Amino acid sequence: MGTIPTQRESTPLSRTRRPPKIAANLTGSALAPGTARELFGSALDEWTAAGWPVSTRAGDEAMLVLSEFVTNAVVHAGTDVEISCRLEEAKENAGTACDIVVEVCDRHPSRTLRDGDPDPAYEPAEYGRGLRLVTALAAEWGVTYRRDGKTVWARLGDGGEGEPEGRPDQPVSVLAPLPSLGLAVALAPEPQPSRYEQDWLGRGALSFLAEASHLLAGQLDEDLVAALTGQVLVPRVADWCAVWLEDELTAPRLARVWHGSEGCLEALRRELELVPPQPADPGRPPDTQPYDHPWPGPALGTPGTALSYRLVAGGRPLGTLVIGRAGAQRFPDEVTGLVEDLSRRVALAIGAARQYARQVTISSVLQSGLLPVSVAEIPGVRSALVYEPREKGGPGGDFYDLFPAGDGRWCFAIGDVQGKGPEAAVVIGLARPWLRLLAREGYGVADVLDRLNQLLLDDATEAADAAARAYVGPAGPGEGPQTRFLSLLYGELIPYEGGVRVTLASAGHPLPLLLRPDGSVCTVAQPQTLIGVVEDAAYTSDVLHLAPGDSLLCVTDGVTERRDGARQFDDEDGLAIALAQCAGYDVQEIADHIHRQVQEFGEKPPEDDLALLVLQAE
Repeated sequence: MGTIPTQRESTPLSRTRRPPKIAANLTGSALAPGTARELFGSALDEWTAAGWPVSTRAGDEAMLVLSEFVTNAVVHAGTDVEISCRLEEAKENAGTACDIVVEVCDRHPSRTLRDGDPDPAYEPAEYGRGLRLVTALAAEWGVTYRRDGKTVWARLGDGGEGEPEGRPDQPVSVLAPLPSLGLAVALAPEPQPSRYEQDWLGRGALSFLAEASHLLAGQLDEDLVAALTGQVLVPRVADWCAVWLEDELTAPRLARVWHGSEGCLEALRRELELVPPQPADPGRPPDTQPYDHPWPGPALGTPGTALSYRLVAGGRPLGTLVIGRAGAQRFPDEVTGLVEDLSRRVALAIGAARQYARQVTISSVLQSGLLPVSVAEIPGVRSALVYEPREKGGPGGDFYDLFPAGDGRWCFAIGDVQGKGPEAAVVIGLARPWLRLLAREGYGVADVLDRLNQLLLDDATEAADAAARAYVGPAGPGEGPQTRFLSLLYGELIPYEGGVRVTLASAGHPLPLLLRPDGSVCTVAQPQTLIGVVEDAAYTSDVLHLAPGDSLLCVTDGVTERRDGARQFDDEDGLAIALAQCAGYDVQEIADHIHRQVQEFGEKPPEDDLALLVLQAE
């Protein structure tokens, strides 16, 4: 069994001089490896000239490892890299040559699948190409994962004069198995953990679990969780690992296979697909206790051992994690316990990702039912619409509608419900049909708002609250139905020869703006109370006439309150100024211009839903 790469601990030199060190930031290009070699070569010359005890062999090997690390970072991570090289006191043979520690940091903790990959399952491990070289040369090495990046490091030492290449106590690398030793391995006593492995398990296990939890936290895709699990375990704890995912409706699928050697991936995957993991005792409730898994001998050749861990969260099996190690009869108890703890964290991450996926699916279904499939075409009136929920694919709090009401009348609405997500979606799902029903029953604009206000204050609000909480979870202690209110701009259009008669009312909503062909802009309608707040509210309506070329702009507060620091887009009549620039534009050009102005107003993405409707008399 090869030495388990550890989480590196710096050991300060016990010298009066400060240990030498170089660090540099390199652009992630094909020139980076050569630049790194030049910088390190110059540093070695300076260190030697200054009298630091650095062996020639350690320097040459460190040069190779550094070049390999930088190459992998550029090719696989695709980001700029930071390199750091320094001397540290030798862990062995104290008083002789110093050890050399090299570190390469990139800004991509996990490489996601690239578009166009024929089969993502065969994608090589992050450091697969140089792993054999690094294992052979380094006294120890490892990967430190962070949420915003990862650091690959290696320690290289002299190893003593006259000793053969490599460390005298270094086991045969698991990446270079010798088939002729298969019988000897089978008959040999059970291997004991090496001193380096014991040291890592004693000191680094908690750090390992903490870093793994940090890496998995917040991942919203179960396949990415499976991929990260492989990166965490290989080659630190196992030579290879595989993750099966399952649910109540589908058979287990092999989501990810990871091996320290790139050349073994395809054969290993084919072999594992033939023998999917089976529960040790199908009759008993699932647990996380490890059990033996058949060794994929045809794919790997060298005998070894493999263990399966059921991934269980909330009492439900979500999949299986399998790890394997060549050249060993069993895993040390410390390793099995560590992986069992990790498997619980993996299961929780998969469960969270599935819950998120379910919510996205439900949100998409809700969203498709909240907004009209298409807006009505009105004789003599052109319309344009922009709608952007803050959470892509999820239900927003803004809504709109444009529909025929009969008797030569068309009605439009643009509104914003209190809150976001499912609770807002339920209220929109009730308010929009009510608007259509009341309008088609012949109620005027003010009467529609009066009745909608009463409906939102009535028992329907409690039903909406119950439906929303059924989606997001039960109410907490002391939580009862919450008042649901909305801001709404609602109007009625009646085209006639030479113009359009518009009757409208604004209930707590940003007031619409009227743009004349000469570029003048004015506010229309009067501000009134929000819908669903005051029981005896009495709404009134205003009437205006759109002449040919007049444009009416209706927006939600996602437009007027778009922020850039402490400033808002509509400060000092910013929206009216932007609209005045649209004189002579057709209806779609006006919508596009306002939308672009809002998007470019702040450096950060918008923090609210956005909807705008433009109506223009032909």
